[in-house]
Amino acid sequence: MKHLIDFTAEQLASFEADAQKKYDEFVSKGITLNMARGKPAPEQLDLSDKLFSLTADDTGFIASDGSDCRNYGLLYGIPECRKLFGEILGVDPKNIIACGSSSLNLMFDYIAQCCYSGVSGCEPWIYNKNKKFIAIVPGYDRHFAIAEYFGLQMINVPMVAEGPDMDMIEELIKDPDVKGMFCVPKYSNPDGITYSDETVRRLAKMKPAAKDFRVIWDAAYIVHDLYEEGDELLNIFDEACKYGNEDNFVAFTSTSKITFAGAGVSAIAVSDRNFEEISRRLTLQIISYDKINQLKHSFIYKTLDDVKAQMKKHAEIMRPKFMTVLSVLNEELGELGIAKWNEPKGGYFISLDVETGSAKYVGELCKNAGLTLTGVGATYPYGIDPEDKNIRLAPSCPSVEELKAASEIICLAVKLAACKAIRESK
Repeated sequence: MKHLIDFTAEQLASFEADAQKKYDEFVSKGITLNMARGKPAPEQLDLSDKLFSLTADDTGFIASDGSDCRNYGLLYGIPECRKLFGEILGVDPKNIIACGSSSLNLMFDYIAQCCYSGVSGCEPWIYNKNKKFIAIVPGYDRHFAIAEYFGLQMINVPMVAEGPDMDMIEELIKDPDVKGMFCVPKYSNPDGITYSDETVRRLAKMKPAAKDFRVIWDAAYIVHDLYEEGDELLNIFDEACKYGNEDNFVAFTSTSKITFAGAGVSAIAVSDRNFEEISRRLTLQIISYDKINQLKHSFIYKTLDDVKAQMKKHAEIMRPKFMTVLSVLNEELGELGIAKWNEPKGGYFISLDVETGSAKYVGELCKNAGLTLTGVGATYPYGIDPEDKNIRLAPSCPSVEELKAASEIICLAVKLAACKAIRESK
């Protein structure tokens, strides 16, 4: 099939009429589908129900150091949980703080610390009216929301095949008002890109003008491979230590998409200096996190191999869903030249780029047909996609049958939007 742009007027009209007819049939069915957020499916949550069956006879409520997890103490988490996260993130357990269920909460708190207390002996960011943050786009809307909440002016840096555009980043960090960046280095949200070794090394080498520059290293999908041969991510702390830059990076992760999305365990991995600074805040902020939940998780997942075995079960549920969406996209749009999308090896999203200026219209068409997608523009700061072309698809929660219908609606919407754009351009 030739590209849609090369269709004659008669061919385009016939193509559009056929797409409209099929689209109208979906509208008439009154269906309700949702691909808005990257939520685990019920079948995935069921994989961790054994956490509920643990009793005092199993765990004894006692951590490996003899501490009673029902009581106060162990501000940095129980030893076995810190050890497990150390394996997951590739750092010494002494540089791990095991916390509550939300890594997003930890990121928010850390940015708040930078803003109101300062880091590395520097003036708190709140006093800098020109404070800026690098925003890798397309990216995670909640990262952007945190930066916006604290008044950090965001500067868009595009993703390329190897990760963020490092030439741009290396130029931007010459400005002392540029204070940091959020990133998802493995299976990025939404592109599903894993940073190349060269990108990680360039990030590790950076000598920003701002002494208090911080990279929020969100390792949300560090073990979330869809296939046996998943992507490998270079260890940022190993690389940064070679240049004395380990303070520049603060890593976060959680078990939210390993066990329970709302009742897991999160963790921070930091340098010795950052550990001390965060510790001073935590001693005032909280007595201790939920150590019983940490103990339950550590009882079942004692090593990284245990976690990987769990993630293979997740992959068996997730993989057919991603394959369904990708199959429909390839079949319906593959040769038309009106859309591009990623085919990730892991993570939770598929990033779809449609014709420039068409994404909002595609979103409206999907909504009218009963399909809810992530808000168009959400993958950019302030909800503004300057080219109005990116749409984030989240295949994890719906069933395969639901995804097939949802994908067909998306493709019809993309076709109708492209036809409209072509007609208006002539």
